[in-house]
Amino acid sequence: MGRLFWKFFLCIMLAQVTATIGIGGTFWLKNRAAQQERALDIDTSPPAQMAIEAASATLEAGGSKALQQFLGKMGRMRVFAVDAQGHELMGRKVHPAMLGKARALLAQDTPHPVVREADGSDGVRYLLFLPSSERFRNAEAGAARDTLNAVTMTGPRGMPPGPRPAEAGAASARPDYQRQPREMGGMGGMPPGPRMDSPYRTFIPLTAAIAASLLFAFLLAWYFARPIRDLRQAFEAASNGDLAPRFDTSGKRGDELTNLGRDFDRMTGRLRNLMDSQTRLLHDVSHELRSPLARLQAAIGLAHQQPDKMAASMQRIERESERMDKLIGELLTLSRLEAGAVQAHSEDICIADLVHDIVDDARYEAEPRHVAIDITGNAAGADTVITGQPELLARAVENVVRNAVKHSPDGETVQVDIALQDGGQQLRIAVLDRGPGVPQADLASIFEPFFRASNTQHSTEGHGLGLAIARHVIGAHDGHIAASLRHSGGLCVEMLLPVKRPG
Repeated sequence: MGRLFWKFFLCIMLAQVTATIGIGGTFWLKNRAAQQERALDIDTSPPAQMAIEAASATLEAGGSKALQQFLGKMGRMRVFAVDAQGHELMGRKVHPAMLGKARALLAQDTPHPVVREADGSDGVRYLLFLPSSERFRNAEAGAARDTLNAVTMTGPRGMPPGPRPAEAGAASARPDYQRQPREMGGMGGMPPGPRMDSPYRTFIPLTAAIAASLLFAFLLAWYFARPIRDLRQAFEAASNGDLAPRFDTSGKRGDELTNLGRDFDRMTGRLRNLMDSQTRLLHDVSHELRSPLARLQAAIGLAHQQPDKMAASMQRIERESERMDKLIGELLTLSRLEAGAVQAHSEDICIADLVHDIVDDARYEAEPRHVAIDITGNAAGADTVITGQPELLARAVENVVRNAVKHSPDGETVQVDIALQDGGQQLRIAVLDRGPGVPQADLASIFEPFFRASNTQHSTEGHGLGLAIARHVIGAHDGHIAASLRHSGGLCVEMLLPVKRPG
């Protein structure tokens, strides 16, 4: 586990714990406010009604002192007795809101039986009610039983506490198994169990929430850290020269980290192709330069050995020097195009004039072999204007036309077709020859530098850079170039260029 994992883990854990405490605190405050609100309510349960009736009967029979003794012996559900001045009989503090609710219930058309005003035998009038906070928290049956016990101890009419003589005798005559439940203080003879409102129970939900937060934070941090760790390993491998793909493109993950890994694979694949291309280019250049250099050395050696043939040797040296100069010039042009360093000024070009000039020059070279070049196409292409770099466009079209002338048999015809398509949005320049063509598998590769098809004779002049230069030039003008085989034999190279719109 790296540092990034622990950062994710701690941040997510703190966020989860903070949210848990915040939500828990909110509910706790809400429940506390609700409890405080309920504490000011009047208890309207049946046990509360029984307690009010018992207190009222005690007050009417024995007066204030008897009621005071009755309330003092009630361990639970102690009734409030408030006089006209607002003083409670047992000296307890009475909240004004609770007193107001009791008087409101008493003032109703049909007074609630849990709120009652009673006059004592001593002439003092009390308002009797039972707040919800004084209600016994256990079962209602236990509360009713305690109320009845208090009534029994005080007597129905203010009698002193204690069992009546008849009841005392009956109680002494009861078997032990009937007196055992009351003596043990529980129901059914069982001792009282632990309280359900223990303070430790409040920590159970918080502990469970924190444990769940820790687990969720661990899983989420692992989910984030794993692809980042894989990316780190991939970068480390790439720095050591290993550019093999490492991320599965058919995985179930579809998040941004997975997309980043797939982009990394595409980047390394592109770098691998570029490195292979540079290595292949270096090999091809070395191979292409070796032949003219070997012929130059042979011509120089022949000039030294046979001075009488100095003129022929010099012509050979001159011809090989021109070939090397042309090769180096094409390499420099291709290198600038690949690097995007050619930034010539763009201008409007009349494509018809450009193609006619190129065809006139090509006809002069093709005349000794009796190869004809015809220009065909619709009339709309004659006035078509393209915005671009004239020198580069002329070189691209010229390379394609000269390549067609070079591979055409003697006496055949090369056709240059110019036409508009796609509603006049694009200009199509197609160069069609009757040469041997190329295998179907090599159609996409003939635009690579120094590529030679399997059916091409090695004696054919050229270095395989013309079509590569044409591809880069057409691409720099937002166009497209492709090759296809003709049904009747030969090759068709098609160039598409965007047409300048009016205005």
